[in-house]
Amino acid sequence: MGGNTSLNVALCVIEVHLPGVGSLKEKRQVLRSLKDRLRERYNVSVAEVDHQDLWQRATLGVVGIASARTPLEQTFEAIRGEVERRLPGEVLKCETEFLS
Repeated sequence: MGGNTSLNVALCVIEVHLPGVGSLKEKRQVLRSLKDRLRERYNVSVAEVDHQDLWQRATLGVVGIASARTPLEQTFEAIRGEVERRLPGEVLKCETEFLS
């Protein structure tokens, strides 16, 4: 990398409640669809990071990297809106932390 290049890394932890989900298989299908869409649309990494054994709860970790902080802030705001619109449930918590 060049000497003056600074990278901004952000982690967004999204905790959701999925009241209509009746099995782990159904939860995985819902989350897979959402994770694929976020990866494709926003060029971020997404993983389920907690509550893997619960049907109606999920915590996703979303990580993005950019050369400036502002695009990351905008991306994560858009991601939160996307999750709220597309998820058959509610967002309990959405916290973004800038790591650099």
